[in-house]
Amino acid sequence: MANDALPNAAEAVEEIRRVRQARRYEPEPVPEEVLEQLLDVARWTGSSRNTQPWHFIVVTNKEQLRRISEIRTPINWVADAPLAIAIVLDGANPSSEAYDEGRVTERLLIAARFLGLGGGTAWFGDEAQQAQGKALLGVPEERTARSVVVIGYPTTTVDHRPNPATGGRRSLAEVVSYERLGDGRPDRP
Repeated sequence: MANDALPNAAEAVEEIRRVRQARRYEPEPVPEEVLEQLLDVARWTGSSRNTQPWHFIVVTNKEQLRRISEIRTPINWVADAPLAIAIVLDGANPSSEAYDEGRVTERLLIAARFLGLGGGTAWFGDEAQQAQGKALLGVPEERTARSVVVIGYPTTTVDHRPNPATGGRRSLAEVVSYERLGDGRPDRP
């Protein structure tokens, strides 16, 4: 069997493992060439049946970022970010587009990490809050816009909000089964 692994694959995997939600950023803007790299990663992300059901809205205007941050209290940190990228979906196939939205979001967050930045996802909330987000972004009612991916130079990845979630991860034994749910690792010769 041929080994097609990249020479620095272990380092890349370790960097992917270190991707964290960042909510506090330096005020400096993301350089235009870095933004273009991020948008190109988003554009090349795979999608269901290659439908590419997205459009990306780049938001750098501080007043617009402030308005987005006011949609609901848990995303008030967006106001202090230098950049947000809204993911707007066609709205033609909600279930596959939800999957595609997750794929492109994670790719943006990983690419940001590789480029020396940090990122976080800010979810608008329920249908009324999503409608408010769409109105702010000029998105027609029939399209879907639920979140923004925020990018910048993070000052910390520690959740500063009241009642932050507990960090860490469960062990592999707790989250992995083999062949059927609940079956532990089979003995291997």
